[in-house]
Amino acid sequence: MSESPDDFEKAAQARPPGLWREVWTLLRTNKKWWLLPILIALAAVGVLIAVAVAIPSAAPFIYSLF
Repeated sequence: MSESPDDFEKAAQARPPGLWREVWTLLRTNKKWWLLPILIALAAVGVLIAVAVAIPSAAPFIYSLF
């Protein structure tokens, strides 16, 4: 076996990209731009749920949105 690592070995030893970089690469390379509004809507609902759990007094105002 040779001493210099080939591209496969370099990629195996490199630090893996994060989740958001993986999603961005998927959207960019596969041209799946229609997924972006869905992801934004899911993130907004997640933020609303987190706010409702963290601040109980805000729950009635958030529930009235739905």
